[in-house]
Parts: sequence; C-alpha cells; structure tokens
Amino acid sequence: MEELSRTWWVYLIRGLCAILFGLLAIVWPGITIYALVIVFGAYAVVNGVFALFSTGRGGSRLWMIVYGVISILAGILAFVWPNITALALLFLIAGWAVVTGIAEIVAAIRLRKAMEGEWMFIVSGVLSVLFGILLFVWPSSGALAVVWLIGTMAIVYGIALLGLAFKVKALGAHRPGPGTSPRVA
Repeated sequence: MEELSRTWWVYLIRGLCAILFGLLAIVWPGITIYALVIVFGAYAVVNGVFALFSTGRGGSRLWMIVYGVISILAGILAFVWPNITALALLFLIAGWAVVTGIAEIVAAIRLRKAMEGEWMFIVSGVLSVLFGILLFVWPSSGALAVVWLIGTMAIVYGIALLGLAFKVKALGAHRPGPGTSPRVA
C-alpha cells in the first residue's frame, strides 16, 4: 500500500493528460483525422508508460502491465499507420477502451483489500468499457459527434483518475509511522 501511495502522482499525470486530450478534441472539433491519430497515439503511449511505471506488487500488477502494454501498442499502431481511415481509428480507439477498461476493473477489484475508494478505479474502467461499446455500436455517427464523444469520455475518465490520485495519495498520509499507534476517532 505504501508503494501505491508513493506513485499517486502517476495517476494525477494520467488524469491531466486525459483531460487535456479531451479538451483539445472538443475545442477543435474540425481536427483532421491525421491530427487526431497523432494526439491519440501520444496519449495512449504516455498513458501506457505511466501505467507500467505504476505497477506495484500483488495481483493487480499483471493487469496493470497488460493495460500498459496494450495502451502503448495502440499508440504505436496509431503512429505507424497515420493515414488510418476514420472508421479504423474509431475501431482502434473502441477496442483500446474496452480492453483497458476491463483491465482497470480487474485491477480495482484486486485492490479492494489494499485500499478503500477503489470504486473510482472501477468507475473509470466501466466508463472506458461503455465508451468502447458505444463506438462499436454506432460507428457511422458523424465525425463531429465522435470527436465530442471521445473528448467527453477523456475528460470524465481524467476526472476519475484525478480522484483516484488524491485517494491514493491520502493512503500514505494516513498511515501511522513506525513506533506510533493509529489515532482513535
């Protein structure tokens, strides 16, 4: 748990990156597919690297590694194939959102024993899965609607990660030091 609380800032950075990505997608809805691919690729790689960095010990480690690797691979695929069509990009993002959302839900369930408030991690995972399913179900939506949906999902996901970051940070602040007894309320 102490190791988890020391990496709270990783969740903070991931959340801020998600919010920035979402705001950029909403502020510039006319963004070209190429630019969206590059922005998504950069976000997915950064998100994956930080997810790998935040892996701790225990059962959730494997799922966070899977999450990080999948995110990095999705980002690399976006960079390697920049002329991807809008539909292919949509399916790439949808698949990434579903798989990484499931990995987050599994990791959160495994963290239930280590911390309270794991529901924030579960919420971000569920939102990611729902977002991916919506993209698979309605792929023919207009480009503007897809960009706004991507931006909104990224902002909500980022806010959930910010909440998780501060919850994880608080874990370290509330642990009694060696030789001290916990306070009784």
